[in-house]
Amino acid sequence: FDPRHYLGTHCYGFPKTGPHRLRFLLESVKDLRETLKKKGGTLVVRKGEPEDVVHYLITQLGSVSAVAFHEEVREIL
Repeated sequence: FDPRHYLGTHCYGFPKTGPHRLRFLLESVKDLRETLKKKGGTLVVRKGEPEDVVHYLITQLGSVSAVAFHEEVREIL
């Protein structure tokens, strides 16, 4: 979870993630974790800026051959 997603928007300061969306996200992650566990997998969930968290995880795991992610599209006004 990137803390920047829970701050205000760039232009008007409205919250990007309100309480209902946050609850949905948490329930979705919990469900995904449970589904993966039933299939013998796991889900790593961390809070922090992705560029720092991913670097830390790669360093800890040591045998990572690829990393894939997406970046939020920002509207330019």
